[in-house]
Amino acid sequence: MTKFQSQRREDDITIVTSAIMLELQEHCDIVKWIRIAYGGMAPTTKVALETQAALRLKEWNEELLERAIEELRNEFTLAPDVPGGMARYRQALAISFFFKFFTYVADQIEQGNIRRNRQNVCSLEHKGQKLITSQIYQDVPDSQPNIDPVGRPLMHQSGVKHATGEAKYCDDYNYADSLNMVMVLSPIACGTLDSVDWSEAMKEPGVRCYIDHHDVRDGVMLGHTYDTPIFVKDKISYHCQPIGAIIADSHEAARRGANLVKVNCTEEKATITIEEAVANNSYLMDSPFVVRSCLTHDYGDHDAVTDDWSQYDHVIEGSIKIGGQEHFYLETHNCIVVPGEADEFEIITSTQCLRGVQESVAYVLDIPQHKINVKAKRIGGGFGGKENASNLFVVPTAIAAKKLRKTIKFTIERFDDMAISGTRHPFRCDYKVGVSNEGKLLNVHALLLSNCGHSFDLSVGVMQRAIVHFDNVYRFPNAEISGRMCKTNLASNTAFRGFGAPQAMFACESMMNHIADDIGVNVNELREKNLYKEGECTPFGMHLQQCNIRRCWTECFELSDYETRLNAVNDFNRNSKYIKRGIYITPTKFGIGFALKHLNQAGALVHIYTDGSVLVSHGGIEMGQGLHTKILQVTARCLGIDISKVYLCDTATDKVPNASPTAASAGSDLYGLAIMDACNKINERLKPIRIAHPDLNWEQLINKAYTERICLSCAGFSTIHFEAVDFLKGKGAEMFGYCVYGTSCSEVEVDCLTGDHRLLRCDIVMDIGDSLNPAVDIGQIEGAFTQGYGLFTMEELKIRPNGIRLTRGPGAYKIPSADDIPRQFHIKLLKGSSNKMAIFSSKAVGEPPLFLGASAFFAIKEAIRAYRIDNGRNGYFRFDSPATPERIRMACEDPFTDKVPQLPEASSYTPWIAEL
Repeated sequence: MTKFQSQRREDDITIVTSAIMLELQEHCDIVKWIRIAYGGMAPTTKVALETQAALRLKEWNEELLERAIEELRNEFTLAPDVPGGMARYRQALAISFFFKFFTYVADQIEQGNIRRNRQNVCSLEHKGQKLITSQIYQDVPDSQPNIDPVGRPLMHQSGVKHATGEAKYCDDYNYADSLNMVMVLSPIACGTLDSVDWSEAMKEPGVRCYIDHHDVRDGVMLGHTYDTPIFVKDKISYHCQPIGAIIADSHEAARRGANLVKVNCTEEKATITIEEAVANNSYLMDSPFVVRSCLTHDYGDHDAVTDDWSQYDHVIEGSIKIGGQEHFYLETHNCIVVPGEADEFEIITSTQCLRGVQESVAYVLDIPQHKINVKAKRIGGGFGGKENASNLFVVPTAIAAKKLRKTIKFTIERFDDMAISGTRHPFRCDYKVGVSNEGKLLNVHALLLSNCGHSFDLSVGVMQRAIVHFDNVYRFPNAEISGRMCKTNLASNTAFRGFGAPQAMFACESMMNHIADDIGVNVNELREKNLYKEGECTPFGMHLQQCNIRRCWTECFELSDYETRLNAVNDFNRNSKYIKRGIYITPTKFGIGFALKHLNQAGALVHIYTDGSVLVSHGGIEMGQGLHTKILQVTARCLGIDISKVYLCDTATDKVPNASPTAASAGSDLYGLAIMDACNKINERLKPIRIAHPDLNWEQLINKAYTERICLSCAGFSTIHFEAVDFLKGKGAEMFGYCVYGTSCSEVEVDCLTGDHRLLRCDIVMDIGDSLNPAVDIGQIEGAFTQGYGLFTMEELKIRPNGIRLTRGPGAYKIPSADDIPRQFHIKLLKGSSNKMAIFSSKAVGEPPLFLGASAFFAIKEAIRAYRIDNGRNGYFRFDSPATPERIRMACEDPFTDKVPQLPEASSYTPWIAEL
């Protein structure tokens, strides 16, 4: 029998592998011979010689099992700093695999007593199971004209092109005589750069040039606070920080040249984890951000925040951590910079913020922005990772283009992209909460700590959004929520779908879980007692209007048939000793808009030609989320024409200037309103002709307008609501125009002997107003949930304590595969929910559903809880994210894990992986 365990079931390298076979003597249960071999327990495959010898000629019974476990424990002891890490987990797997084999043999020889005591130790398997899905949404009213596409489930406008490979991306553009660039990167995470020798690289055929900090004006840096070097000058701040770049005739030649550059540096001790940063007082800002409910206007019934906690029936304190997440967009960072005459530059790039690229290149090259045109037709995914990080790659490419007066093409391999561009911020939350006997939250203090990396990037915005989302969907009568940004020797962590909110809401839900365990109440009852009601105020000062969380909560219970399935899960767990199931329901609330007022604006441009065709441009970036599709629908409705008459051209700074990043889930809201503004202006110009000639069709109308010299081109503009919270003084405001609500229910199955799990079913109810396009929106919900599921259960950043990043590609970093999606997946859009704050009563959908993936995490925790109770381990247990197989198995404490030696004091050894 062979067994193996990996981080992900499909397409992954195993952590531990076992192969065991034996022969019993005839007509009895005596071991004639046995062979036991393990992979992943030594530098090479290792045979358990001592264990084999100890088991020979022994009867196959419980006594043999105990002897085998003891022998395996002694023979396969791993050092705490063993390469690959996971020392205790790997030892536990070795024991668990043998136990699975032992039970299999017992079944074969029909030892009923063993079979009864060791029920259900088979591995999880769902291949061949039918996928069952449903999507429930509201049809457009019968009164809506057939020509009006808004609200209809139209296919993504580039869907066919994506499927056939016809969709054109930046790397598909080729220019004659262009050169290629590859970066030279730092080999250490912290220290000083002593010297760089590129002489050997210049001898490589095809290599043209080397650039570094000498090609940058003194003092010029990137970032909103100008704290990010373009190239290292002296101080090295993170592993793989760009030191210079080789430019060559081909990418291959540039790569060979870069590998020949000799970098000499002096290494210093790196600060990697949040705990190390706190100990070293290493923060990006001296003062924390904070919101205090006592400073919020019209907050409702509350007492002043107090340090007198003796007045509460229960006081619960705890801490929880959540790791980072790699963006893993399909298209890595790339760009083409084409120099023109008189310092003109055309830049094609994969970015979420054309304006940011334009501003950065203009600043670094010291030329006005009007000479730089940045454009993008579409990008192959972003998730926030191309909002600010694009400048790290485009600016050096522009420096090379200006220096050589040649077109420079830059495409970075996944290996380097993952090392340089930053990830989602890892977080730690320390909380203290006062609760009544009835389960009412009375006072909440929370400190959020984020691991930001070496520079600011967008960490301020991430922390501020985290603070205002810590409440999730719960009313805190008194609250003080603060946050500090830790400075570490990592690549600057950056925007990621959710922008700090998922980390904060995860901490809140973990806190609620902790409270329920501590005071002995049902967690669902606890949460229902504290759900927001219509009009109630958040700690950051926003009064919730059209608060639909209770509707989403109730309808998700109904859609998922929660109570019936909970009983079925409990029945299953009573009859299954080693495979356990868990079911959990998780709510969410997400505020829409940028946290900076000036970013909540958008522009658009509409041209109508004499044949009646319409050309549209706006400042948003299409990255697969369907923004362009929705804009086409909005344009067609506003002009009253068939959607086939509308075409959307490349997004470019020479068409729509000063565009905000396509982020914060606000793309459809902002650009939809900007398009509507432009179309309404054109409609006003056409109104006299329509009145005078009511029988004209669209083409005739436009032709008539042209002959009467009416302008058929118009720019549109829009803004959305925002009020600033004072995060230094703690005073709140009506920050967002509206919130999106949702609830998900997940059921999982866990192999408690290995830590493997599978997601059986997921039900989601989402309040997104009147959907502009249910097909696109449901796709976004499914994708966001799956990405959140990856964040909370699977995706783990692995970085050595010296800052060397190990997860630099799909070989070591695992995102959910097709095999990981739930076998049943049901999505329901909340009916009868409109939203006066956005285009055509819709709501944003990009980021809000991501946190719902946490329902799978907490369902796993429920399955672990059932196993722990069976093994006499009652009460609260801390369970950090992500719920990797290692964390699951080691939380499933049992007699087998008790046999595995505990790790020594942390200060006595250097772990293989740092806990960020």
